Amino acid sequence: MKKTFVIAEMACSHDGSVDLARKIIDGAIDAGADAIQFQIWRHENMVVPSHPDIDLLRKIELSHEEWRGLADYVRQKSNEMEIIACVYDSEAADFAREINVDAFKIHTADLSNEKFIRHVAGQGKRIDLSVGASTYSEISDAVQWIRNSGDVDIWLMYGKQLFPTAVEDSEILQAVTIGEAFDLPVGYQDHSDADTMEAFWLPIAARGAGLWIQEKHITHDRSLKGTDHQAALNPDEFKRFVEAIRTVDAALGDGRPHPFSEAEKKYRVYSKKSIVVKHDLPARHVVKDDDVVFLRATELGVPPDKLDQVLGRKLSTDLRAFSVLNYEDLS
Repeated sequence: MKKTFVIAEMACSHDGSVDLARKIIDGAIDAGADAIQFQIWRHENMVVPSHPDIDLLRKIELSHEEWRGLADYVRQKSNEMEIIACVYDSEAADFAREINVDAFKIHTADLSNEKFIRHVAGQGKRIDLSVGASTYSEISDAVQWIRNSGDVDIWLMYGKQLFPTAVEDSEILQAVTIGEAFDLPVGYQDHSDADTMEAFWLPIAARGAGLWIQEKHITHDRSLKGTDHQAALNPDEFKRFVEAIRTVDAALGDGRPHPFSEAEKKYRVYSKKSIVVKHDLPARHVVKDDDVVFLRATELGVPPDKLDQVLGRKLSTDLRAFSVLNYEDLS
């Protein structure tokens, strides 16, 4: 098992404000997220001019220079946080490489966009490939285009943004199956209603299913009902979310065999039965079956499955009733 890699997805929650974007970044850093995700785009490269979202996109679009400043802000505030750029066109990908992002995300919107995928793969950075609502054929083609165009790591990211996504549409095990099918790391993109507890326990359930990459939306103030607010946690909520995920990490452990921990040793003493003498026995007494019983005690002695190593042997010392029998008590 790996420590969960938590991606704080800013999306468009900044509503076109650099100050709000900084507030979101501060929240992600304070929470201990591993990465902040920018969505870098120009409205004319996103939708057709007649699209109903065009006016909103014009309003909330940040310039490349503003994104450059925000990247600098992240690096001034944290030496550890990665910057992931979700890009929608080659111009944005080239700019993201210029500001030295740590990884790229390709949205499911572009999963069939071979020319664009090959261009991003040529940037030489890890690609987080969003695969929600995609066929296995689409995923396979995209993975192959990446592999043919650059020697980069690929993470598959599974989720559906339905503003918000209903619990029954989350299909966490689908993500697990996709990861197994393509033998690639796979992450869970949670888009459940941020006003419900599902926003916390669905990602935790996904972590328990083995999805160690978690992408979660973060905003500055959900009550303002700004862009992308439906699945986004406020900074204080996001901090509690990360704390919960780290607690799950600690509880899961690494899954490998290991020597008993101090806690396990303590539990063994508390819970395991030992061979105990039923009554006072003198030294040189030959131990018989009706001399012993299996009970819990305050220490561990000879375990019940070693009874054949006890019966017929002489005691080397006197034992009081209900004493734990140890090998050194036998001659």
